[in-house]
Amino acid sequence: MNLRTIITGGPGAGKTTLIETLAQRGFAVCDESGRAVIREQMSIGGCGVPWRDPQRFAGLMLARDIRAWHRSSGASAPVFYDRGIPDIAGYLTLCGYPIPPCLTEAISRYRYATDVIILPPWRDVYAQDNERKQSWQEAVETWKAMAATYEQHGYRLTTLPPAPPAARAAQAMEIISGR
Repeated sequence: MNLRTIITGGPGAGKTTLIETLAQRGFAVCDESGRAVIREQMSIGGCGVPWRDPQRFAGLMLARDIRAWHRSSGASAPVFYDRGIPDIAGYLTLCGYPIPPCLTEAISRYRYATDVIILPPWRDVYAQDNERKQSWQEAVETWKAMAATYEQHGYRLTTLPPAPPAARAAQAMEIISGR
């Protein structure tokens, strides 16, 4: 049984808050690669950020996501991921870039649990910051792109509607207990 559960959606939908809530409840989690890459690149003046070089940014995320996937190999309990490798394909599609063959291969090789949790856009909590520069409309389009990408790659989506973090965490735990 695959214990790797993805939580995806557009920016500012509450994914990271949900991941933090699940971590507080004792679950293993993997943080979002995109924000980590942006922080690293900004700290060194690098160009691997989405607003300078989207393709380099995607490559850096892929390397980080593959390492995260390997780190959870052999897990005996569920592991929640703040986004997964297919998110990179959704991102590139949204930006109008082709999906490189290595990414297609990675999506096929590094599989997660079939049931993916997706969080819809949530206007009340959406906010831009130094790492999240997308407009509200871009956040909505990202959510749509992620949904289409995961379905295209054979995943089943379960939407968690806007709710307090504890309620969403309880829903996520119900999803994984049904496996």
